Amino acid sequence: MEPHENTGHPRRWAILGVLVISLLVVVLDNTILNVALRTLADPVHGLGATQGELEWAINSYTLVFAGLLFTFGVLGDRLGRRRFLILGLALFGLASLLSAYAQDPAQLIAARALMGVGGAAIMPVTLSIISNVFDPRERAKAIGVWAGAVGLGVAIGPVLGGALLEHFWWGSVFLINVPVVALGVVLVAALVPESRDPKPGRVDVPGVLLSVVGLVALTYGIIDGGEHGFDRPQVWVAVLGGLAVLGWFIVHELRSDHPSLDVRLFRVPRFAAPVALVGLVFFAAMGVMFFGAFYLQLVRGYSPLESGLLFLPFAVAQLIFAPRSAAMVRRYGGRSVAAVGLLLTATALGAFVFIDADTPIWIFSALGFLQGAGMANIMPPATESIMSSLPREKAGVGSAVSNTVRQVAGALGVAVLGSVLSAVYRDQVAPAVAALPAPVRDAARESVSGAYAVADRLGPAAPRLIDAANDSFVSAMHWAAGVSAVVAALGLVIVLRWMPGRPAAAPGATPATDRELAGAA
Repeated sequence: MEPHENTGHPRRWAILGVLVISLLVVVLDNTILNVALRTLADPVHGLGATQGELEWAINSYTLVFAGLLFTFGVLGDRLGRRRFLILGLALFGLASLLSAYAQDPAQLIAARALMGVGGAAIMPVTLSIISNVFDPRERAKAIGVWAGAVGLGVAIGPVLGGALLEHFWWGSVFLINVPVVALGVVLVAALVPESRDPKPGRVDVPGVLLSVVGLVALTYGIIDGGEHGFDRPQVWVAVLGGLAVLGWFIVHELRSDHPSLDVRLFRVPRFAAPVALVGLVFFAAMGVMFFGAFYLQLVRGYSPLESGLLFLPFAVAQLIFAPRSAAMVRRYGGRSVAAVGLLLTATALGAFVFIDADTPIWIFSALGFLQGAGMANIMPPATESIMSSLPREKAGVGSAVSNTVRQVAGALGVAVLGSVLSAVYRDQVAPAVAALPAPVRDAARESVSGAYAVADRLGPAAPRLIDAANDSFVSAMHWAAGVSAVVAALGLVIVLRWMPGRPAAAPGATPATDRELAGAA
């Protein structure tokens, strides 16, 4: 017998492949809809959706997904992770079918919200199952593959969506999920072992409800503020109310003898620092992908498929570097690898400040590759640090916290950086549209897409408006890119101050949090 027997499941690599398939449909759906927005707005070829309805077709998914991630991670640990994964896949497939054949925008928004429920049941248990079926010595490598799948899904979504729209009707971007989900259900049932927390105790019902209400209110306020502005009372009622409920949740968890989340974990740097890092990175990255899509399709005039292909270097970098990050962590330590990754990410984000309407397009894709390489060396060591700070049976807690922070931070990044983008754009374009009639002027000031829409009705004045809108948008993009680079640099400070320098625990060792929390208690 080997001196250190591998305690992983015999079919662990096949199981990982099944989990990657399950994960891809969820992550793809976060990005694939963006390329279909113009088609959905068309009253002949789409649903005739308004701008607000299009935004909520995206946001209803994010809102429900982020609000339920933590709860479903905890419940999956208690009720059975495989069971939750199959349930989530089935629900996601059903909601995809309903989305594909929606007859009006309201039906699409409702179906997208149902997809968010299914996605929230899928994503946290995939990471929990990885922690359960892999030996600690292989877990970091498996998480690297998992993180690479996340990056692939983010970048390949626009490519796949653009290709489908060139050959099929808009519902195809949702219908493609159905056969993938059906295959996933069969493979999960055949290969993935059931696992759960062996000592689940009582369900913390008040804690679960408080977490859902707090996260939904906070996320709603962030999204609504990004859509309509943060200068309205109802936005701050939602944001501050959500924060207050989450504060109440923390107090409740500290007092409970069966908490759904032991908030003392956040006293442990190996858990708290990477959670904060994940949030900062996705805040910056999702905001950049948001304005990058507008830049490519409007300012540069590329089709949805061409725009998706220009994002592909980001995915290629993820596929190349994420699976190799585990070996880098073993050699150089998590702190060094994550610090280099953040430096690359911040550099790429900061370089967008120098992108303009005439920059050679290969530079845009090269910066995407650099950003992808950086993030590929941030997420695996951060996720491994989070997961290794908990025993296997509590894996859902770490997974749920990590994924919830990522989704909320991504929504916040789009909202805040989108607000910066809108404010600077409106200020810059105002002189150029001042002489236009009021309805046309308001539409052109609202967004660069609004300016393009009204330009068709202006005749000889259209080129001047388009040039002014492009220049204003590029200036606004520079400001948003600068903010995102500063946020990424803040993550570098956290890494250098609090991230561990070497793999967190030796094989078979007791997680550090058990010892540290024993002392903290």
